[in-house]
Amino acid sequence: MRRRTRSFVGAIVMIAFVLIYAPVAMALADSRIAQTPPLVQSVLYAILGIAWIFPLMPLIRWMERPDRDPA
Repeated sequence: MRRRTRSFVGAIVMIAFVLIYAPVAMALADSRIAQTPPLVQSVLYAILGIAWIFPLMPLIRWMERPDRDPA
């Protein structure tokens, strides 16, 4: 698969993942985090804000692989 195609597929998968992750994170924040002290809330919101990238790292690496030379 060419890099351009991988980038397109990866972008679609990322959008789908974020569309699922965002409501789950908001529901978690609304139900559990709102009842914690403000300092703990700040830390948990920061974690939720960057946690989405870790499951997507293999996808990003796959998208950025160089094309193979057809030899």
